[in-house]
Amino acid sequence: MPAANLTRTEAEQRASTVWAPRYEVLLDLTGSGETFRSETVVRFEATSGASTFIEACSDAVHEVVLNGRTLEPNAVSDGTRIRLDGLDAENELRVVAEARYMNTGEGLHRFVDPVDGETYLYTEFAVAEANRVFAVFDQPDLKASFRFTIAAPAHWQVLSNAPTPTATAGPVDSRNPSSTAVWSFDPGPVISSYIVAIIAGPYRAWHAGARSADGRDIPLGLFTRASLATYAEPDVMFETVQAGLAFYESAFGVPYPYGKYDQIFVPEYNWGAMENVGAVTFNESYLFRSRVSDARREQRAIVVLHELSHMWFGNSVTMKWWNDLWLNESFATWASTLATSQVTEFTGVWATFASDEKTHAAEQDQLPSTHPIVADIDDLADVEVNFDAITYDKGASVLKQLVAWVGLDAFQRGVGAYLTAHAGGNATLRDLLDELERASGRDLTRWSEFWLETAGVNTLRTVVETDAAGTITAARVEQTASASHPTLRPHRLAIGCYSLGDAGLARTHRVELDVDGATTDVPGLVGLPRPEVLLVNDDDLTYAKVRLDARSLAAATTHLAELRDPVARAVVLGSAWDAVRDAEVAPSDFVRLVIGSIGHETQSAARGLALSRLELAVGRYLAEEHREQIAAETGDAVWALAELAGAGSDAQLQFVKAFTRIAATPAHADVLGSLLDGAIKLDGLEIDLDLRWELVIARAALGAASDDEIDDALARDDTAKGRQLVETALAARPDQAVKDTAWRRVVTDTSLSNDLARAIADGWRRTLWPELLASTVNEYFAELQSVWASRGFTMASLVVSRLYPAPLVSPEVAAVTRAWLDANPEPAPLHRLVAEQLSELERALAAQARDASDLSGDAQ
Repeated sequence: MPAANLTRTEAEQRASTVWAPRYEVLLDLTGSGETFRSETVVRFEATSGASTFIEACSDAVHEVVLNGRTLEPNAVSDGTRIRLDGLDAENELRVVAEARYMNTGEGLHRFVDPVDGETYLYTEFAVAEANRVFAVFDQPDLKASFRFTIAAPAHWQVLSNAPTPTATAGPVDSRNPSSTAVWSFDPGPVISSYIVAIIAGPYRAWHAGARSADGRDIPLGLFTRASLATYAEPDVMFETVQAGLAFYESAFGVPYPYGKYDQIFVPEYNWGAMENVGAVTFNESYLFRSRVSDARREQRAIVVLHELSHMWFGNSVTMKWWNDLWLNESFATWASTLATSQVTEFTGVWATFASDEKTHAAEQDQLPSTHPIVADIDDLADVEVNFDAITYDKGASVLKQLVAWVGLDAFQRGVGAYLTAHAGGNATLRDLLDELERASGRDLTRWSEFWLETAGVNTLRTVVETDAAGTITAARVEQTASASHPTLRPHRLAIGCYSLGDAGLARTHRVELDVDGATTDVPGLVGLPRPEVLLVNDDDLTYAKVRLDARSLAAATTHLAELRDPVARAVVLGSAWDAVRDAEVAPSDFVRLVIGSIGHETQSAARGLALSRLELAVGRYLAEEHREQIAAETGDAVWALAELAGAGSDAQLQFVKAFTRIAATPAHADVLGSLLDGAIKLDGLEIDLDLRWELVIARAALGAASDDEIDDALARDDTAKGRQLVETALAARPDQAVKDTAWRRVVTDTSLSNDLARAIADGWRRTLWPELLASTVNEYFAELQSVWASRGFTMASLVVSRLYPAPLVSPEVAAVTRAWLDANPEPAPLHRLVAEQLSELERALAAQARDASDLSGDAQ
């Protein structure tokens, strides 16, 4: 069931009534049933005589005692909240409840490892899921200390935010008198409820340490399931944290604020990671069971450093309400990119930022659901859908612009002052801006209004005039905005002049300036020879869409492989992709651009992103008249690139993996099969565990994988991951009955875990024959309201987003989607998710129309 909701008004009222809570929580995790016993004692101060409530989403409330008064549970509890009337100035509340283990990655998630039958538990309390485990005032500005006493099997590890105590003899199990123990934690640091954590199970552990700037020894821990221990890479994980901790302490002048730092890889996790204080949980996909691309290793380093930065920004200093969620996530995204560039091998990570984060931000910013970075958050339902590319990627892009605006040194001094002034408490955006203004001398009120309080992305282009000799006589930057979001913003940006020479397409001149309004003159270009490429937003300082003039576009795309600077390449390719999505450039032209240049790309992340865009362009954007032919040619070209790539190179691995996603013909299926059985070998390429699955799933989607082939893959990998991937393979088969059955399982089978449902949905959506998805379109819309009302956010949003027939790019699907949206304006988060699906479908239709127009020669 959905957890308790909370409105901003209710939170503000409660924060003015209740303060200084302190929790003591006893959890009995020794049973084998679907529920566990939860006992909470919370002491808090309040306005005498006032009334309030506390969240407790549970199967049953057995006991409620307020200040010695026993309250009738059925009278004061509705299953998600407990009403508290007649408060004293000093209060003690005791709640005894039966709470439920979850299989959705929310609350206290329970997982049984099929390899060894062991049980693993972990909590995920963001946005407000702690109340699924114990009674709590579940809002970020009611920070508290949490003291846990946890009974569990004696052979388990039990972790929380405080250092782990020594277990003592626990409750006696009559079947096994020595089987249980009790961990009695000291009160943890004063923190918000959403970053509290409990992790329990027979996790394998590694330990190391780090020295903080104030001389303390910080214990470091790393934990995985026993069956995944061989993939833990503790040296990598510890070294990244040690380097990151030193970097952040130096950059912001504030020592690490907590007593320990554990990293725990947990099963069936919905997110990449979560910044629980001193006990960060990670998705197991960052445990590499097989060889991965350098881009994937880079992404893991960013995620590790992202979560570490939260210990200062978000955990020590926390938002008062969720409208400042963006500040937590944007800062961590920006800071982790900076740290990755400075303390890891991935020094070119800003090129990844330019091509990945900024592109995703601009795509989200052009959806009908776009919103200002500082979003209006009326209740928790609003928060859930705002974990988006505005909150993370646009916010981080805008912070990068802010750093360019005030200077890195001033920005770091201001952040350090903010962290010092509000340590251990809650703060607002205004508090941060005040410190940045003092550090930089710049007034940021107008900057904030334009960048943080309005939605939409601007488009920038350069316009130059030259004389007969090709010398620039006038230059300007033109800025435009969409009609729906017409704000023109101040930008700090650079313009690069790139010319062809022995070193390829190299920068010969650079101008940095402030741009404001519709037109800004660029006198720094006047008198220079007109270069082959004028690149606006060189070095990717600002957040905007970029359009190159015709001459620059022609030269940049023709010589993209010779453009030496990876950030410049990212800006050019991002501009081309924007133009495809805006139906200004034919998708088939983009396909040719990528195929012609990708073999020369040196950055792993840029190569991977270009290949994923290529897959989308071929799968959804090409005109029907030549989709089959171009898909076949694209698959042939990517396979040829794989054969030509260096033996054992990162490029070889990426091209082979891309081929598994782009393969479109029986001949391609044969190549995949020959790779699988060893008839075709590429020097340096091992068909390891994960690549084998990608080959099998690709052949299944093409209708070529036999039952024996799929069974063999599972026999080689009968693990939790293998059992998910076999479901993807089975659901990917191009058979109407298979597709319909997979779709209905995800919608109706509530016993499916979050990861298993995701795996089946991914297989259902994987198809070269999108007409197979048409049979459930009407049923999809008929089920939406009931699914949203009866399931938690994770599973409901999974159904809405992953079972929408996005590969079926047709006016008919668009029409029925519009009709549903017109008839169902509420609930707003559900309406938003469906509207986003429609927006992407309409872009695909427009791209197909543009491609068809170019094909027929009708394009203007």
